[in-house]
Amino acid sequence: MTKFQINRRTLIKSGAAIGAGLALPTIFTSSARAYLNEPKGSTVTLGFNVPQTGPYADEGLDELRAQELAVQHLNGEGDGGMLNTFSSKALKGNGILGKKVQFVTGDTQTKSDAARAAAKSMIEKDGAVMINGGSSSGVAVAVQSLCQEAGVIFMAGLTHSNDTTGKDKKRNGFRHFFNAYMSGQALAPVLAKAYGADRRAYHLTADYTWGWTQQESIAKATENLGWETVNNVLTPLAATDFSSYIAPVLNSGADVLILNHYGGNMVNSLTNAVQFGLRDKQVNGKQFEIIVPLYSELMAAGAGANVRGVYGSMNWNWQLQDEGSKAFVKSFGEKYGRPPSNSAHTCYVQTLLYADACERAGTFDPCGVVDALEGFEFDGMGNGPTLYRADDHQCFKDVLVMKGTDNPTNEYDTLEIVEVTPRAQVEYAPDHPMFAGGDLGQCNSGA
Repeated sequence: MTKFQINRRTLIKSGAAIGAGLALPTIFTSSARAYLNEPKGSTVTLGFNVPQTGPYADEGLDELRAQELAVQHLNGEGDGGMLNTFSSKALKGNGILGKKVQFVTGDTQTKSDAARAAAKSMIEKDGAVMINGGSSSGVAVAVQSLCQEAGVIFMAGLTHSNDTTGKDKKRNGFRHFFNAYMSGQALAPVLAKAYGADRRAYHLTADYTWGWTQQESIAKATENLGWETVNNVLTPLAATDFSSYIAPVLNSGADVLILNHYGGNMVNSLTNAVQFGLRDKQVNGKQFEIIVPLYSELMAAGAGANVRGVYGSMNWNWQLQDEGSKAFVKSFGEKYGRPPSNSAHTCYVQTLLYADACERAGTFDPCGVVDALEGFEFDGMGNGPTLYRADDHQCFKDVLVMKGTDNPTNEYDTLEIVEVTPRAQVEYAPDHPMFAGGDLGQCNSGA
């Protein structure tokens, strides 16, 4: 180990060395530089890794729109967006640390192996100092691990699994998006009030890390209020027709169907459920109901009229009236002619948060960025006062409970805000059982 590594203040903060016993690619272990991909010229390169193909491609396209907008604002182009409302005033619209921001992109394909390969290429071939994006928790966990091994910062995009900042958390990774536990805590009281405490729920669940933790979270939260979980059936991420999974629900005795699905999966499963007439049925003397725990505007638009009256949760929505949200919606709308999605907001904010951390740290060194982000409290980014908790790199902020609009007035009026759940209601201790295991480890600068 070099003298530089031994003396790093950030290394003293943690335990065992990262990657002990792990054979890493040569580029990731080179000690020729103080830190990996240190920008030497007048520019700095960010890597935007999003699903450009696959079931979450619509989310990925909107993430790319937002990431491009963030780069323009960082470089002093356009109206500045949230740079004008962000409580931190470190960013001046002259790039990052005086260097003009440029970016490269990768296609995660909503596949972990493809996502890791794309991120690795951007780091090795393009010199990316940070990777941002993604719309799948399986992808996020994989890319976060890769970035930890490589020695660059990972600013997660849309990842909702508890595991991202739970058992799979990493010192080099940060999540602004909320998680499955928070969805359960926000949604359950609203559902009990709307549908009563005596309900029997049937779950269809995407068979990967997000689906598992989402189902566990919503089931636990609703059971605590009196609901019974009748069954939980896992479905492949690649599934497009859910008819065979919907049919058994009719004979299960359940009077609620909870679709732990996202993106195109949710659009298809909800459509199949409506086609089977579930929402028209009376079961156990109650009107049958459908719930989608995690919403996005793009999903709602894809589901059309089927989403009307269906409850779910979101990290952010373009209809919020705080100054940060209004500034972002204005900038995005003027550039693209449409309101931004939940996923667009997350990737935009994460890009700005990374840039701001570099400015406050005075360096692109990943360990300096980690120091700047851990325990960072801020406002003006659309979610109210927000904390980047040092214990697990999870952001804590208000959560939205949404419902499909009964009488939409235009193509973007698909969801309405039912409740802004206060941050205190969704907070939890770092050692909460749903987030047990894992260790942040120490920062890796790639040196």
